Amino acid sequence: MTSSSLLNLRVAIVGAGPAGIYAGNILANSVQDAGGSVAIDLFESLPAPYGLIRYGVAPDHPRIKGIVTSLHEMLDAGTIRFIGNVEVGRDIALEELHERYDAVILATGAIRDADLPIPGIDLPGSFGAADFVAWFDGHPDVPADWTLDGSQVAVIGNGNVALDVARILAKHAEDLRSTEIADNVLAGLEASAVTDVHVFGRRGPADIKFTPIELRELGEVPNVDIVVHDEDFAYLEGVAPANNQMKVMLRVLESWRTREPSGASRRLHLHFYHAPLEVLGSDRVEGLRFERTEPTGDGGVRGTGEIREFPIQQVYRAVGYYGTPVVDAPFDDVRGVIPNDEGRVTVPTTPPLAADASGGASGRVGPEAASPVTGLYATGWIKRGPVGLIGHTKSDAIETIAHLVADATEGRLTAPDVGGDVLDLLGERDVAFTTWNGWLALDAHERELGAGHRYTRERVKVVPRDEQVAISRSNSLIQS
Repeated sequence: MTSSSLLNLRVAIVGAGPAGIYAGNILANSVQDAGGSVAIDLFESLPAPYGLIRYGVAPDHPRIKGIVTSLHEMLDAGTIRFIGNVEVGRDIALEELHERYDAVILATGAIRDADLPIPGIDLPGSFGAADFVAWFDGHPDVPADWTLDGSQVAVIGNGNVALDVARILAKHAEDLRSTEIADNVLAGLEASAVTDVHVFGRRGPADIKFTPIELRELGEVPNVDIVVHDEDFAYLEGVAPANNQMKVMLRVLESWRTREPSGASRRLHLHFYHAPLEVLGSDRVEGLRFERTEPTGDGGVRGTGEIREFPIQQVYRAVGYYGTPVVDAPFDDVRGVIPNDEGRVTVPTTPPLAADASGGASGRVGPEAASPVTGLYATGWIKRGPVGLIGHTKSDAIETIAHLVADATEGRLTAPDVGGDVLDLLGERDVAFTTWNGWLALDAHERELGAGHRYTRERVKVVPRDEQVAISRSNSLIQS
């Protein structure tokens, strides 16, 4: 194989969430600015694009979903070819991508729940937050039905995902009817027996990972009382908030302490300084056992020895996400990332360096301990771990693409040794791939469903995968 030329690159990106789309857009602009040209194919295992923006953002948060507009513009520009309903490692091998492209960028994200290793966590009635989020967002690969038959429900975690899960559990279904929520999800929420949602955090109110906007929104949910406990605020006396954002959130929490209960039909309880010890029950979840904690003064907490139990019928763990590996690509099982050096995927040449104090969430392995895999890159959560916002995803992509362009410019890539269109290969294998035109057809169909719905909406999501594929592939322009 000969060296690749920056003047004529072919690049595959695996994952059509924000990380993959931003990487493609930045790559196209970077190569064009350098006087070259690039053909980019964006592979996605789902029939539709946008990843966690479509399947990880609560349906009552349309302002966050506004990012779809800019992602749409990037794909609609025609410089990136979307190829959906194709799973790398099943429908096409990673090595087959290497044979057809100068470089491959992995942007598979993190969609699995991190473990919470306590007794009873696998009892029926115990769930990962990611699965519940996927259900209420109409993901095609989770069961269509979700039973909410308990009155007392717990959410373990103090981040935005925990808050989304708690809010959807506490919210009345009629207040979600105007959103793009799928009909099967609306039916499940309408049948909910939940009256009390308990959110448990191991640390105190000053350590929450929410954002001020989401916290304020929680207090505006109709017919839901917010319950906080005076004992959780005793440690804050004389302690200055770390920043203005925390000052705002503590002010919101303090306002809830003085708010009189309205007699709402549902309640959302915020419990701090509770470390989970065990999920109780024999055949299913019947309760939760915690140890009360206290601050150590150096940012940590320690157990006090005081044990508390709560009667709970369902528990949702929202303690973080875990990266999604790609078949035949290196993967760090401890950190849940693809090992890399600033986006260049690496394999160990000596034992890996020890994780740093933060847990090594960046996914970086020191260059003295690893060597790069030629033509293989990573970006987004699979590169640095499931932390940060959209802005971090852009900076991730900028760093990764800078290395890819440098490698191409300096002749470190190898040119493809297999020609032809990858769509021909997928067609030979009877892979029912979807395209950008197919997504436009599905998008239009969902909007029509919303306009004609008894509760007028912007859209109603089509949930079953086969139905999404059929609508997408019914478009006559399947090859574009």
